[in-house]
Amino acid sequence: MMSPHRTPDWLLERIALGELPPDELAAARARLAQEPDGEARLAALEAENRALLEQLPASVVAREVERRARRDEARSLEVSPWHRWRPALALVPVLAVLLLVVARPGSRPGELEGESAEETRTKGLPPQLGLHRLAAQGPETLAQGALAAPGDVVQVSYVAAGARFGVIFSVDGRGTVTLHAPESGLDALPLEPSGTHALPQAYALDDAPAFERFFFVTSDAPFSLEEVLAPARVLATSDGARTALLPLAERFRQVSFILEKSSP
Repeated sequence: MMSPHRTPDWLLERIALGELPPDELAAARARLAQEPDGEARLAALEAENRALLEQLPASVVAREVERRARRDEARSLEVSPWHRWRPALALVPVLAVLLLVVARPGSRPGELEGESAEETRTKGLPPQLGLHRLAAQGPETLAQGALAAPGDVVQVSYVAAGARFGVIFSVDGRGTVTLHAPESGLDALPLEPSGTHALPQAYALDDAPAFERFFFVTSDAPFSLEEVLAPARVLATSDGARTALLPLAERFRQVSFILEKSSP
């Protein structure tokens, strides 16, 4: 039986990158197989990704990332009364270090042909976080609960799935909250509505113990960062920091992604 819908480009990208939970990935592939050109579209996208990845100078980038991480780590040893707000991750500017598929023109996250955006938002995937570890051999896609170590350089990406505004931050085993996007300011980040988007900075994990848990909180309306960061600071120092949801108003949506930390 032929599917009445055509898999949107943003979802095709997620399938190609393997960035869906196993059950959702299997279901998405099954639907794609029912489409007349589904397998051909996926094969073409995977070939394009491989070609772009081959052009990535991973070894050069990795050396530069390590150099800047060591420099920033040395600077971070200074004692400051604002300790709680110091980044838990060393900020590492990296350009063109990760292959992330650029949104295709005309595609909208979660929108299927014949459905309204609001209908699809209810049925479709929530906003998503993606994490990649940068290494000399190239970027490695990290799974939920993956083991990470101090010094690992991590690139964060997001799929807004139609959400308009958001904030990305992390909490760690020391109870520290680190803001990742926006990098500064008082208000939420206007999100790119379509496709997968890498943050402009990659981050080197520090020696905070136990875990690093990343949050992506979104809303369809603008909001102040403090609306989210205030409850995040409370959660970060609680017993629920590893697993609990943020106590937010109904207009917010939240997803999280945890990395388990190995000992230094």
